[in-house]
Amino acid sequence: MTGFEQIIGINPWTALFTFCNMIITFLILKKFLFKPVKKMIDERQKEIDDMYADAESSRTEAAKLQADYAEHLSSARAERDEIMRDAVSRAQKREREIIAEAKGEAAAIMSKAEADIAQEKKKALNEVKNEISSISVTIAQEVVGREITAADHERLVSEFIGKLGERDD
Repeated sequence: MTGFEQIIGINPWTALFTFCNMIITFLILKKFLFKPVKKMIDERQKEIDDMYADAESSRTEAAKLQADYAEHLSSARAERDEIMRDAVSRAQKREREIIAEAKGEAAAIMSKAEADIAQEKKKALNEVKNEISSISVTIAQEVVGREITAADHERLVSEFIGKLGERDD
């Protein structure tokens, strides 16, 4: 074997010893290096997976909160619009009531004014009648020179007023 060793340059015992050293070193590294490193890598992977899961749940929760916010905002806008419509409706109703009351009061005032005017006109006409009848009686007494009876007085006043009424029409 010395010739073989010289051609190849490998000593089989050295190769076997080196191979055994390599296997022992591999087993020692596997026990003390690979397992802890793998355990650390697995823990880190689990931590990263948990962070992704937390991020996904946070994103889902944020999307839900955003949807809830949009829904609340929409309902608040709808409620605001309903309140505005209700307020406008009540204001318009109150406006109509106020206008109706004002028209009623104006009509009552006009009616009262017309009644007052008619009464004052009647009163003025009666005063004028009385004045005219008294003047006419006085004039008639002086013209006729005698005393006029109540019936004559009434007839003269009615005729005079009738003539005045025909002129006014």
